[in-house]
Amino acid sequence: MYALGLAARWLHLASSVLLVGAAAMIVMAGRSDRATAQRWERRVLASAWIWALAALASGVVIVGTQTALFEGRAAAAFEPRAIGQMLLETQAGRVWLVRAGILTILAVFLSLHVSVERRADWRAARGEVAMLAVAALLPLAASGHAAAVEPDTARAIASDGLHVLAAGIWVGGLVPLARLLRAAATEEGADARPYAVLAARRFSRTALAMIVLLAATGAGLAIFHVGSVAGLVGTSYGRLLLGKLALLALALAIAALNRSVLLARLGGDGPTVGRPAMRRLSGFVLVEAALALAILVIVAAMNVTPPARHEPPVWPFTFRLSFAALEGRAEEATRALIGSQIGIVGLVALIAGLAMRAWRLPLAAVALASLGAGAGLALPPLAIDAYPTTYLRPSVPYQAGAIVAGAALYQANCAGCHGPRGAGDGPEGRGLPRAPADLRAPHTAQHTAGDLFWWISHGIPGSGMPGFASRLGEEQCWELINYLRALSAGYAARNMGPTVERDRRWLVAPDFTFAVGPTPPRALKDFRGRTVLVVLYALPGSRARMSQLAGREGTLAMLGVEVIAVPIDADPDAIRRLGPDPRVLFPVVTQGAETIVAAYRLFAVAPHVELLVDRQGYVRAITRGSGDAADLDALVARVQQLNAEKIAAEAAPEEHVH
Repeated sequence: MYALGLAARWLHLASSVLLVGAAAMIVMAGRSDRATAQRWERRVLASAWIWALAALASGVVIVGTQTALFEGRAAAAFEPRAIGQMLLETQAGRVWLVRAGILTILAVFLSLHVSVERRADWRAARGEVAMLAVAALLPLAASGHAAAVEPDTARAIASDGLHVLAAGIWVGGLVPLARLLRAAATEEGADARPYAVLAARRFSRTALAMIVLLAATGAGLAIFHVGSVAGLVGTSYGRLLLGKLALLALALAIAALNRSVLLARLGGDGPTVGRPAMRRLSGFVLVEAALALAILVIVAAMNVTPPARHEPPVWPFTFRLSFAALEGRAEEATRALIGSQIGIVGLVALIAGLAMRAWRLPLAAVALASLGAGAGLALPPLAIDAYPTTYLRPSVPYQAGAIVAGAALYQANCAGCHGPRGAGDGPEGRGLPRAPADLRAPHTAQHTAGDLFWWISHGIPGSGMPGFASRLGEEQCWELINYLRALSAGYAARNMGPTVERDRRWLVAPDFTFAVGPTPPRALKDFRGRTVLVVLYALPGSRARMSQLAGREGTLAMLGVEVIAVPIDADPDAIRRLGPDPRVLFPVVTQGAETIVAAYRLFAVAPHVELLVDRQGYVRAITRGSGDAADLDALVARVQQLNAEKIAAEAAPEEHVH
């Protein structure tokens, strides 16, 4: 069923693309009164009719295979009820109904004999074919991976639509162009030779524009669907994309040869230069078309492969490049800097060589030498060890509950060697070949979560650290990693004070859930877009500060501040204990406090702690004290400073550690 569906998708995509290209090529070539050109036009229109029927027939097969896939049984492909459900209740089905209607209209129109003796009639008839073909092709974008992109769905669909349109005009126009060149290269077709030369030049200019559009929209779609180097080389979708790019590069090399060498010779002497060049150009254009149709096979496979963003990447190399490798290594950093500058010289030489034809070869040699030398100097210092799971995305979010669960796992499995607080001073680690790492140090945050996952699962050879894959499940490993990340972040936050550093966001506030009395549970991330003051308090020492915050709650609310008070003793009767004077209107946690306190005390330990969380979800200031009344105007000033910062879409922290 998979092979049948893939073949049907390729045929459907290829016929839809060839249909657009045939119509576009006729319009680009223009109207002619030459017999050879008119015969060529009639044959291209007949081919377009065949492509329309092929698109309809293959679309029916796709509907059947898709129905069988949705239902989970092959027999559903022949059941009207199941097919109707698929067509009417899914996005792909509704898009297909629209496209099938347009393709049917186009096939009927192409089967009619329409008089095109007048120039206006010719333009109307051929223009209608082109518009209907484009209208049948563009909705493909609304039934593919682009339709599932969030939150930029419209932009992704628009990019995908322009991408397939550009491919249709370029790829689909190659076969009709080759047929025209082949016909005009014969002695019988000499009457159409000027027409063919003009058509080839018009197509060349249009194809160049379409290739630029393909590159621009393809880069955007790669960002949407792949997103990273790991996704490109470590997933099935990414490897298919690499295969597509390799074939595309070969097709573009042939296209460049056609444009720069053979196209210029078409206007030469007919018997000795023009016709031979036209025959050769026809053959090369067919090779270009064959490569392009092979690319469509890969595209059809990509359409049924989950995008790289939705698949865990398996890193295929034993190393990766990271600037973290240069920290504390001044000599290596200098080497990398020198190498990067040499590489820039090579890049400049390459650009200059493209612009200056007379110096192209010498500059190309300088560019290759400089780029090679620069890479040889700059890249080795950036290389650090990598593992198959290096870029694996955690399956457990960075939440207080996961951190607390990870803390328990740490004490049971890791504290013996790494020490109860992660300082690497555990009694069981003294006899190991290598001293256990200080897990509080910055290097813990510099490694990816996938690195930590690999080490925890498989151990570290030569260090004495065993693997825990047989003892801990995958979810437990991620919980442990969440704790290690919070432990390292908390140690780095020990110097964070009440002052807000301008536009410096680095300490992610772990998400948590809480409830106030009988009300439904809420989460910290529900308050994104508002500044949150998380107050860890203890009575009676914090009573003065809590009264002060309650008295100025209206002022804080006007500034967009949400106060969440968390009793350190996790007393479920915390609201009553605060008393009625002044009345507390902000949330006082009665359920979930114990977990919140356990996680957030990794960042600060004091009788009374206030953590100021900005609108993106980063801790920006920490106030430690005893709970006495403090200068509330200073808090207001800090909130106003945060409110003055611009909110960037990319500034929101991920829900998972990296």
